[in-house]
Amino acid sequence: MAVTEIYNIENEKVGDIELDDNLFGVEVNTHVIHEVVRMQRAARREGNACTKTRTEVSGGGKKPFKQKGTGRARSGSSRSPLWRGGGVIFGPKPRDYSFKLPKKVKNLGLRMALSSRFGDKAMLVLDGFKLDEIKTKKFLGVMDKLNIQNALIVIPERDDHLERSSRNVKGFKVIPTAGLNVYDILFHKHIVILQPCIGQLEERLLS
Repeated sequence: MAVTEIYNIENEKVGDIELDDNLFGVEVNTHVIHEVVRMQRAARREGNACTKTRTEVSGGGKKPFKQKGTGRARSGSSRSPLWRGGGVIFGPKPRDYSFKLPKKVKNLGLRMALSSRFGDKAMLVLDGFKLDEIKTKKFLGVMDKLNIQNALIVIPERDDHLERSSRNVKGFKVIPTAGLNVYDILFHKHIVILQPCIGQLEERLLS
């Protein structure tokens, strides 16, 4: 098992922690990570091409003219696709671009992303990160002490003070362990993990 240091928000070493090689020592396969990121981005993508069918076009409830005696082809609605102003036949609708990957592949991709950050020495473990008030200045002060300008901060559970103090700061994102994903890990240069999150990740990804 690998060993890494634990720091506090004053950037002082307070201990060490062992990291499971199955979580932070996995050999990185770029194809697996690419597929997981592609899946995440596809799920966020939304189609915007949309046309209305005859049932969605307003009006057309009244029969345009009587059934017989006009010499015209019978018609029941002025919103027929054959009429100007009518609905569209087989027109485009918002498309779902999402696709699924096996759970094991998503799990592996996340472990590879964590291993990549640990291997690049871009991962920091903190013993805690508590703010007694919502204050962006205090959040930035902690980041300056840690000498970090861009990072994904992983916390064990939702923390309103920390999340709201950091949300307007470019380059930082606070996320609970349950929401940790490959795209966010790779999008940020560093990953800051609170110590309790290590156990949560081992339970989530190795059990």
